[in-house]
Amino acid sequence: MSKEKKIKIEDGNAVEKETQQPSNNEEKQACPKGDAKQEQTDSTDEKAEDKQEADSTEEKDPLKEAQAEIETLKDKYLRTVAEFDNYKKRTLKEKAELILNGGEKTITAILPVLDDFERAIENSEKTDDIKALKEGMDLIYKKFVKTLESLGVKKIDTQDKDFDVDYHEAVAMVPGMGDEKKGKVIDCVQKGYTLNDKVIRHAKVAVGQ
Repeated sequence: MSKEKKIKIEDGNAVEKETQQPSNNEEKQACPKGDAKQEQTDSTDEKAEDKQEADSTEEKDPLKEAQAEIETLKDKYLRTVAEFDNYKKRTLKEKAELILNGGEKTITAILPVLDDFERAIENSEKTDDIKALKEGMDLIYKKFVKTLESLGVKKIDTQDKDFDVDYHEAVAMVPGMGDEKKGKVIDCVQKGYTLNDKVIRHAKVAVGQ
């Protein structure tokens, strides 16, 4: 503590008095302890805020976000490839089964006609009635044609038709038939058929020249 002299006038006489001045150390000691704690708390809060800002900056790192997105897209891509591979294998298997068993419907439809033929052959051995045999054969033929039509098979019409390379195959040219028959089908040597409007066998015909 330092001393400071002051002059005081008492009854017209100057009197010196010494006053004590607190030193710097004493001023520091005089500061309340609460202020020191407050300063420490403020410093801790500032550090916490700085750490939060640093963490926030780290979380929003564009490189890490891009890498995370790449991993997600990679996982989706691998899943899609696996699903497509399974679909391709399943489709190939179904196609192979369709090729092997595609004629099942056709064979099933034709079997009743085969049964009729067998019965007709058995009956032909027991009778000599040609007319009855012919009628039986006609019935079987008509039944067979209807069966084919139910499967989408149709006969190509050739009677009095113009020659058409899409449906007909010319196997002979017949001259001297006149202008009216020129380019027209004169005779059908072998019948042609379509399956669901697609030609599976061209009709072999003779054409007027």
